[in-house]
Amino acid sequence: MTLALTPTQTVGPYFSLGMMPEDSNVLVQSNTEGEHIRIEGNIFDSDGDPLFNVLLEIWQANAHGRYNHPLDRRSLPLDPTFSGFGRTSTDANGHYWFQTLKPGPVPYPEDGMQAPHIVVLVHASGVSHPLITRIYFADDPRTETDPILQGVPPNRRSTMLAKREERDGETVYRFDIVLRGEAEDLVLEGKLVDEATDDAVRGTGKAETVFLALR
Repeated sequence: MTLALTPTQTVGPYFSLGMMPEDSNVLVQSNTEGEHIRIEGNIFDSDGDPLFNVLLEIWQANAHGRYNHPLDRRSLPLDPTFSGFGRTSTDANGHYWFQTLKPGPVPYPEDGMQAPHIVVLVHASGVSHPLITRIYFADDPRTETDPILQGVPPNRRSTMLAKREERDGETVYRFDIVLRGEAEDLVLEGKLVDEATDDAVRGTGKAETVFLALR
């Protein structure tokens, strides 16, 4: 007997309602080990217009480079106060933020190492599969030799680098995401239309973000 495939559908509209528990974008507690950081940015289309109600999820290792996952059985310390997973959605200005920590490096095949990074999944209305990218840290010297980033064209690597700044005693990394092409066309229903956008940040001229394929 041949079974019929279940057809794919979009994840919108209003897909994030009921999926945002309080503080799901705050991954750290006061006693969580490691360098506490804030990651923030905006999601734009290629015209520089902000996109709202876009769901972002992040997944990362802890400060020692270990994931809070049963398959990671390495002898590195596991911090019980840090799950490594966060979720948030963009506001009316396309803005998002996470309170988390800077992860440690993680292994790569053949005894290699990957630079500290955070995996980002972008779920947008009209897109049936999440768009996946990575946040690397522009001020970390290990970023230059990361084996995954080396596979990205040199002129595109900057779109995966978060820029560091110090703000009121807090370390903040800025990471904007730009959707373009087919994905952008599908999420246009999430754009601000006929609403007050005077306070919305513009991102015109930014390069499109590099998204990685699921394998």
